[in-house]
Amino acid sequence: MLIKSHHIDIDTPTGKMRTYVHQPAQIGKFPTILFYSEIFQQTGPILRAAQIVASHGYNVLVPEVFHELNPIGTVLGYDDAGRDKGNADKANKDVESYDSDNDALINWAKEQDWHNGNFGAMGFCIGGHLAFRAALNKNIKATACFYATDLHTTIIPNKPGQHSMERLKDITGELLMIWGKQDTHVSTEALSEIRQKLLSTDIKFEWHEFNAQHAFMRDEGDRYDAELASICYEMSFRFFTRNFST
Repeated sequence: MLIKSHHIDIDTPTGKMRTYVHQPAQIGKFPTILFYSEIFQQTGPILRAAQIVASHGYNVLVPEVFHELNPIGTVLGYDDAGRDKGNADKANKDVESYDSDNDALINWAKEQDWHNGNFGAMGFCIGGHLAFRAALNKNIKATACFYATDLHTTIIPNKPGQHSMERLKDITGELLMIWGKQDTHVSTEALSEIRQKLLSTDIKFEWHEFNAQHAFMRDEGDRYDAELASICYEMSFRFFTRNFST
């Protein structure tokens, strides 16, 4: 499916949020996916990933996740300087600020004539965590989280009772949790802890662990696994289709 792309600056309680919109070129109504980047914001690999999703019949919104902390349009490099800045930003944005970002994205999308009423979320790395966070919003029917970081830590600032794993009761949609067994960012013990907490709830979720490293979906660098990425995209599309058809 051919796609088109543009950007919009959406007002949030913490300032304007540059949001990149990738969607089918044809006229029609489609589900909307909130797509969350790594700490580097919309890099080339994130752009291409979002466009892949859009080409399968989705409106894809990619917000600048650290819009309060950087000039509009900031993209960090996949290098030490970019990593240091992204990690510093992660440690300086309260988790509840992402909730108001999500509200702003959803409210804006609801006003667009190309939105069909279905919302999902998807993300890589910290974006996997932010997609998980978006699942707290009752508009979100389905969420695909790829190697979500810091669900098991307190690195992302949070007030008492606001840690994402303390808000599980607010998740009403289904989760697709995808991990790499060789991911040094999320240990085997952390995976077990997260899975057991999900099992203790009534949340519907799929859980998949693959022989892969962190960032195996990023289509550059030596950790990229193209075959596995293709498999995981197809899993995600089937997951979204199933949840949006009910």
